[in-house]
Amino acid sequence: MNKSDLVDAIVVNAKVSKADAGKAVNALTTAITKALKNGDKVTVMGFGTFKVFKRDARTGRHPRTGKEIRIGARKALGFSAGKALKDALN
Repeated sequence: MNKSDLVDAIVVNAKVSKADAGKAVNALTTAITKALKNGDKVTVMGFGTFKVFKRDARTGRHPRTGKEIRIGARKALGFSAGKALKDALN
């Protein structure tokens, strides 16, 4: 499912206009992104939790040459599915 499919699903399920559904999806993604950039954890009850964690710098290998390369420290995104989502999938 891509963003357009998600907007279409919201139109059908919430019975709102496509423009309003698009604005809602954009507002949701903007709010989640802003909170994560501020270092906050975002929890949507029943769906899951988004959080940012730090990855330390490390040494890796170039897959083609086998030469050692330095991989810098960075932030990564983690997601833990909530109980309702896990139950819906199983």
